Formats: sequence, C-alpha cells, structure tokens
Amino acid sequence: MEKLNKDHVDRILAQWRRERPELDVSAMGLLGRLARLRAHVAREQETVFAEHDLTSASFDVLATLRRSGPPFQLSPGDLLAATMVTSGTMTNRIDQLEKAGLVERLDNPDDRRGVIIALTPAGLKRIDAAVSAHVANQQRLVAGLQPDEREALEALLRKFLATFE
Repeated sequence: MEKLNKDHVDRILAQWRRERPELDVSAMGLLGRLARLRAHVAREQETVFAEHDLTSASFDVLATLRRSGPPFQLSPGDLLAATMVTSGTMTNRIDQLEKAGLVERLDNPDDRRGVIIALTPAGLKRIDAAVSAHVANQQRLVAGLQPDEREALEALLRKFLATFE
C-alpha cells in the first residue's frame, strides 16, 4: 500500500479531531483540499495568462470567442451564458478588451439595436498563443498523476460536479 503524504489539510483535520472528536470532519478534508488546489491552480494559471498580458477574466472572454469557431463572434448574451458572470461584469471585460484592441463591437445584423462581440486579428493571435501556453501549463500541473489516476479523479469530480449542475 502506498504511503499517503500528509498535507496542510491533514494538520487541520487532526486539530479538529482532537478538539471536537464528535464531529465527522471528512467532508472538510475533501472540500478543503479542493479549495486549496483551486487556489494553487489559479495562481499557476494567472502566471501564464500574465505572460500574454491577460488575466483569467480576459482569457475567459477571448477563449469563449475563440472556441465558438469562425467568425469568432458572439452576442453579449451568448458570452454571458458561456461565462456565467453578471452583465455589468461582462460589459467591463468587453470594454477593457476593446481598449486593448483584442475585440470589437460590431452591429448585429439580426438586431439593429444590438451588437456582436468579435475577436480582432490581434485578439485571435493573442488567444491562440495564450491557449497553447495554458494547455501546456495544465499538462505540467497534472504531471504528478498517472493517466489512470487522472481518469479516476476526473470521473469522481464529474460525478461530484453533476450534483450541483
């Protein structure tokens, strides 16, 4: 049997078990590890995004436009649905990306009152480079897990996430 490595969460759980032995803190361990992993992964991802003069927020918008396929355009409503942020937040993100020359607002041919958000050539170039670096970084981040471990973890996380979605 493989010896388990102790982590920061193990110390916290041991303290709670000592102080409140009647509590079942097993869920705290799972959720605490997920939260700590999320923080570590977010820091690593932000570093890569910053190398491309992006943030996770700007990357999210550009990547959503990019993966929509040619002509890399979406309505603000479609961007909202894909990114799950408020309309005010999305407007701010689009404004910043437009100032940077990475997206542009075009008239919506289907709705004269509306606009379409489109990647500019500079935006397409930036997001393609950033996505390549992001994918390589993700591979690096999971390199400590064997392929079968990745598959098992992914299956468990998919099942857990499905309980919320």
